[in-house]
Amino acid sequence: MDLAKPLPAYLVKRYHGWKATTYTENQFWYRRLATEGQRPRAMVISCCDSRVHVTSIFGADQGEFFIHRNIANLVPPYAPDGDHHGTSAAIEYAVTALKVAHLIVLGHSQCGGVQGCIDMCKGHAPHLEAKESFVGRWMDILKPKYELVADIEDSVEQARQFERQAVVASLENLMTFPFVSSAVESGALSLHGLWTDIGEGGLQCYDPNEKKFVAV
Repeated sequence: MDLAKPLPAYLVKRYHGWKATTYTENQFWYRRLATEGQRPRAMVISCCDSRVHVTSIFGADQGEFFIHRNIANLVPPYAPDGDHHGTSAAIEYAVTALKVAHLIVLGHSQCGGVQGCIDMCKGHAPHLEAKESFVGRWMDILKPKYELVADIEDSVEQARQFERQAVVASLENLMTFPFVSSAVESGALSLHGLWTDIGEGGLQCYDPNEKKFVAV
């Protein structure tokens, strides 16, 4: 059984187009990145959702952001248990090795992972409750925040508020990592919580003093 197939033709065509234009026009910059290494100023933790395009939102070039994507842009609590922790490993590398100055959690509208968590909390998603569901066990991280939105009757508004709570939960969990909390307390690192509306192109930032998201 073949483990891998050749790239689809449309991707091969796109690659050659990129190599002939974008790369050729900026090859000095790419070679500099290759020889001097990366020095990103910020790490961004965003959702895997294909509609969330971090570099486009901020007009960023290669080398500017250290980006980690997962389901519903969640950060788990600090758990040095010797198991596999992809998100925690990315955070550790960004903070301790790359020494980024900013760590951004970016949530978004119409998040399927967040909706799945709502369905679980309402007892409508037995497939996610199953022990073997990787998505369900990942979304367990967000479950404790459901009580904050449980009484919202409008389903669309409930989901939008829960998406924001996913960002807040991740910010709170980030501070359970000793190397994150110490960097924040020393002033070497700042945390930021954002939520973007895919359809409207809006961007909101979490204000910890007001405990709400405000437009950027």
